[in-house]
Amino acid sequence: MPDLITNSLLLFLVGLVAGTLNIIAGGGSLLSLPVMIFLGLPPTVANGTNRVAILIQNIGASWSFHQRGLVSKEWLLLAIPPAVLGAILGTFAAVHIGELQFQRVLAVILVAAAAWQIWNPFKLHKDGNAALPTGIRRLAFIAAFFLIGVYGGFIQAGIGFLLLAATSAAGFNLIRGNALKVTVVLAFTPLALVLFAWNGKIDWAMGFALAAGNFLGGLAGVHLQILKGHKWVRGVVTVVIIVFALRLLFGS
Repeated sequence: MPDLITNSLLLFLVGLVAGTLNIIAGGGSLLSLPVMIFLGLPPTVANGTNRVAILIQNIGASWSFHQRGLVSKEWLLLAIPPAVLGAILGTFAAVHIGELQFQRVLAVILVAAAAWQIWNPFKLHKDGNAALPTGIRRLAFIAAFFLIGVYGGFIQAGIGFLLLAATSAAGFNLIRGNALKVTVVLAFTPLALVLFAWNGKIDWAMGFALAAGNFLGGLAGVHLQILKGHKWVRGVVTVVIIVFALRLLFGS
């Protein structure tokens, strides 16, 4: 019982940080996934359990963004169908991969995410909404969201960076890009969650403890439009995920 209480409190605190990071930019799952693994969950079960928190987090965040009129229905109709289709394929791959293989894939993704955090190529200075793409740009947008959906269904961790890259390329500023991001993820997460649950890849107790923190963190992230000290936070996250990646690659 003491271990259960301690683990639940730790997951709540991790979820609080992860939820805030996920809504502001991304990368929260790069913290929550390794923590669950080091608390004893097999990597593929941690991957499924994380979706409980992502679902609850994005329900709150999407509602908050919608209340502020920051989500375009036209863009959602363009982005959600390919993302959902891709997520179904990615989730099927995730539930059938072996534990060791998934652990290695996660470690590589953690290293890549750390490099992305350091490089930070997308400055996102654009203002306002973006015009719907046409022609080749429209096809490229649909293809990008299909591939992002595959990635999100497979692992979720770091998908925020990919989605912000896509929305930045489409012309969105950070706030509207985040609004589209969380709503698209909310659209495909229930399907991924059902597939993970069907295959016994979810620890519900850990999932709800993490979700409580993610929900509050997600609401906080919506309100923190400009976060002072964000570079410092990004630096701390980068160091932590590098440590976790090295442990996944070389730990026993």
